[in-house]
Amino acid sequence: MFSKAVISLVLAASALANVFITSPVASTTFTAGQQATITWQDNGMTPSLTSFGASLVGIYTGNANQQTLLQTVSPSVDVSTTSSVVFTPDGTIGPDSSEYFVRFTSINLKDATNSQFPAEAFSAKFTMTGMTGTFNSTVQAEINGQSTAPIGATATSTSTSSASGTMKTVSMTSTTASASGSKTSTSTSATATKTGAAGKVGVTGITCFVGTAASLLGAMLL
Repeated sequence: MFSKAVISLVLAASALANVFITSPVASTTFTAGQQATITWQDNGMTPSLTSFGASLVGIYTGNANQQTLLQTVSPSVDVSTTSSVVFTPDGTIGPDSSEYFVRFTSINLKDATNSQFPAEAFSAKFTMTGMTGTFNSTVQAEINGQSTAPIGATATSTSTSSASGTMKTVSMTSTTASASGSKTSTSTSATATKTGAAGKVGVTGITCFVGTAASLLGAMLL
């Protein structure tokens, strides 16, 4: 029953996403030093990609409430006019692991349920290989705390949603951020700590739903 409940929460998060990330998905593997592509589309729900607008795109690790920016893919890309970014994964940001995910952080749009945070969208966790780095103790503690709620969605790129308008692909030169420390979430911080919303999970608009669902799930298991 527990595994089914978790799957239901993840699928619900996928259904409510606005920036629907079609790559990477859970089965994706990116290799350090080799070009990789992040793709997305509008799933037709509010807010639209036009409202989401210019976004910071990065590779993160962590849990539902705390995430650390490991590599900046793009400091600002307009998700409404662009459907993908190409970058080269930095092998020094961590070890070979399946604890990586992509986060989109809107530069101008605020979270609809908690205006102190920007609107965000997350990919499923995926694998990175050929890595030469390590996770420090702060980052590892965040990863170990992932049971608070799921990150992203397990949906694959077979979604029938389609993006509207003319889209283009851009190639980015990414930068690497420090994987240490803990700061209040901003577009430039290394660590995004979300303490104001217990259910703040990896898709914009899921805050209250997952927090409530997680509480119900905990009660079921008592």
